Amino acid sequence: MVTEKQIKRCNAQLLFASNIRRIRLEKGFTQERVAELADLHTNYVSSVERGERNISICNIERIAFALDVPMSRLLEAV
Repeated sequence: MVTEKQIKRCNAQLLFASNIRRIRLEKGFTQERVAELADLHTNYVSSVERGERNISICNIERIAFALDVPMSRLLEAV
């Protein structure tokens, strides 16, 4: 069920969050490992995965690097 909070978030943000989580799990990474590789705080990565952050392009690049995927893959519809 979609919550009111989710309705307020943009679809691209939720897609991005979902893709990060899916790819991270496919690779067997923890949020801590992604944060370490991306040089970001674990709480930040967690909030991005929940779709609670309007992330900067620089941090998108860092997370893509940590996951070893092109940045464009993080916005692909599955």
